[in-house]
Amino acid sequence: MTGWYALRRPAGSGRAVIAMTLLALLLVAAVPVALLAGVVMVLLGHIVGGLALFGASVLAAAVAVAFAGVSGLRHLRKLVAGFGVVPLDDNLLIGSPEPRDRDYANVVHLDRSEYTEVR
Repeated sequence: MTGWYALRRPAGSGRAVIAMTLLALLLVAAVPVALLAGVVMVLLGHIVGGLALFGASVLAAAVAVAFAGVSGLRHLRKLVAGFGVVPLDDNLLIGSPEPRDRDYANVVHLDRSEYTEVR
């Protein structure tokens, strides 16, 4: 029973994804507070400082969300690859898939030397 709980704990990369997600949520939650602080600074006469505070908080939140999303996708791909799931074909990801060579009976494959160049 104890081993089952040990297996459910996330590894180092899982902890990193969780930490990045929490940091991104924290920074996104801080954007309205930075907006309020920026408005107060503008009302007190520090216009550039207030705008810089708000812009920097939005930029930091956007970077954290993007980095958490990328690391989460990378972690998800590692998990899916570990289960032995067959990767999706590129044509399944496109809205209107193009036919593949194996969909036709009489497909002739040409070498690069057999191409005709039209100018």
